[in-house]
Amino acid sequence: MKILLVEDDSSVRNILKMSLEAEGFTVDDAEDGELGSYRGRTNEYDIVILDNVLPKKQGKQVCEEIRAIGKHMPILMLSVKSEVLEKVELLKCGVDDYMTKPFSFEELLARIHTLLRRPKRVEETIIKIADIELNSERCSVTRNNQRIYLTKKEFSLLEILMKNKNQVVTRGQIMEHAWESDSNPFSNTVDAHILNLRKKLGDKTKQLIQNIPGRGYSMYTT
Repeated sequence: MKILLVEDDSSVRNILKMSLEAEGFTVDDAEDGELGSYRGRTNEYDIVILDNVLPKKQGKQVCEEIRAIGKHMPILMLSVKSEVLEKVELLKCGVDDYMTKPFSFEELLARIHTLLRRPKRVEETIIKIADIELNSERCSVTRNNQRIYLTKKEFSLLEILMKNKNQVVTRGQIMEHAWESDSNPFSNTVDAHILNLRKKLGDKTKQLIQNIPGRGYSMYTT
């Protein structure tokens, strides 16, 4: 799961980023509303954690800009303001949940999981290709009903391939889904993870995950 964290206080941002990564999330961060809006509009995230009071652009404007281009990932707003009218206005602009600072990390984590449990589409929760089943909610993978243990990156990589079955997924799309935005797209890290994923899935003949030269990778099903 990939999170965008937009928070101008560097100490708060760094603590939250490290804590969320320790929980298994991939986290992109932004220190102002302008960068937060750009990343939210140009990258794919499972959830956005957005501070309300930011330099350059306020959280409300960032939320409105993300919603204006048709993106519907959950947005959790953080603010020192606790007035009811403030919360109502933010909910109207497209915020899914609201937390007043200060807050505990345990409560933040609980709210994140609650928002992530809201299904985008029923078919996205469990994806099946041949004898492989991926459960996005439980972060589990089985083949022939046998559990396969994957790393966070391997799971994210398999998830994007299965969600886009019978289509070519480019290296850029894979990096956007499973790696931080500032990762090097020209490194061999994707190839290394594909190799490990094939081994764990028992894809010795490379028929399950296919390399499309010059384009990317694909999982085909008949």
